Amino acid sequence: MKILITTDAYYPMINGVVVSTNNLYKQLKMAGHDVRILTLSYNGREYIEGDIYYLNSHFVKVYPDARIMKPFGNKVISKIVEWSPEIIHSQTEFSTMLVAKYIKRKLDIPQVHTYHTMYEDYLKYFLGGKVIRKGTMAKLLKILLNTFDEIIAPTEKVKNVLREYEVYKDIKIVPTGIDIKSFQKELSSKEREKILNHYGWKTKDKILVYVGRVAEEKNIDEIINLFKKGLNELKDIKLLIVGGGPYLSQLKELVSRYGIEDIVKFTGMVDSDQVYKYYKMGIAFVTASQSETQGLTYIEALASGCPVICKWDPCIKNLIVNGVTGFAYTDTSEFVKAVESLKSNEILRRKIISNAKQKSCEYSTENFGKSVMDIYNKVLLGRNVKKRNLVQIIRTIF
Repeated sequence: MKILITTDAYYPMINGVVVSTNNLYKQLKMAGHDVRILTLSYNGREYIEGDIYYLNSHFVKVYPDARIMKPFGNKVISKIVEWSPEIIHSQTEFSTMLVAKYIKRKLDIPQVHTYHTMYEDYLKYFLGGKVIRKGTMAKLLKILLNTFDEIIAPTEKVKNVLREYEVYKDIKIVPTGIDIKSFQKELSSKEREKILNHYGWKTKDKILVYVGRVAEEKNIDEIINLFKKGLNELKDIKLLIVGGGPYLSQLKELVSRYGIEDIVKFTGMVDSDQVYKYYKMGIAFVTASQSETQGLTYIEALASGCPVICKWDPCIKNLIVNGVTGFAYTDTSEFVKAVESLKSNEILRRKIISNAKQKSCEYSTENFGKSVMDIYNKVLLGRNVKKRNLVQIIRTIF
């Protein structure tokens, strides 16, 4: 099958959409399909590199790392039309979405769309929240999403929000899969000690880790504040924030203002093949984000055998269960209690680690690819049936 995936976000950017898109691409290729990705370039040029088609684009100051397609040129679009995909799977709602719509109409092919981003949680970061309000966003998404043949939501949380927006199209829940094996590699005691020494910490220190994009909507400030409030109870506990992003300097300033630079450290960007080491470092992965549609880092943590301590959010339903795969907190006391439980109760910690690894297997890239492929086949079959019925009606009339 010829499959075109479109996305505004792709490497070198690192976020959940990029990971999901790349994992899907690899699984579909492994299954023998002809898959191409249409995305925006980061060098202002239009070019093709293997299966990746880059549209020329430029930065726009609506949100960090945001890009928009340049209106002229873009000869790669004609190359895609010439290749003639059988189905389009769009991953974002902006520039490449417009191109996907054009190709859909030009070739008369179906379009599946995955809704990745909870925009209502991001509105205050777009142009200071002064241009687009929640009600306006809901109306725009209602119009846009009802034009697709099928919609994929990664969780029940997302599906429920789309129904609130009056999106009536069929919505299938398909959690994004991760490469489980890449997070099951072991971290030697020597490697662990080397990382600890790099940050001036001791082997006896217990580490809490945040792994992911360092952006304002990830609410990392709350973790730092919770950590500071619980300092008296959280002795020998350190916090390591792993990742880069537009909010890194502000968080460093916050840590400096609190005078806790010795116990809260930042790694900056880490190569993807090294990320598992930091999950392995932690007695727990901690996050206060409530802007997640699914939370891929939660699953990565579980696959690594790192219990999750997170702020309660509907996206973790059935994933993070208190005392089973981790803990969900609502206030400082619950956060501190969860950390203390994992720090002092080794039997409980080992039980949670075992449960976490087992739970993560439900979210493999293999399951992900198969589920998405089933949707493609269903959409194409339904479209073919409609065409045959239309032909029969025309023949009956004439």
